Amino acid sequence: MAFPIRTCTSCGEEFELKPDKPGFANRCPSCSEPEDEPGAKVAGPDALGHDPEANAARRRAIRDLLYRGDT
Repeated sequence: MAFPIRTCTSCGEEFELKPDKPGFANRCPSCSEPEDEPGAKVAGPDALGHDPEANAARRRAIRDLLYRGDT
């Protein structure tokens, strides 16, 4: 079975589009690899709940939105 030949949108290289290829369907495997930058830190769900002031402000904002009178 022949796989379709695609052209990478990033580098212009031709590649075979295989079913188990990771990444995007319009990029070659070398351009689809994730770029890990040591300085870039993504805040996950665990990092959001540790600040008590932010939690209090978040609760106050939600309470105000839920229980405000529409007058």
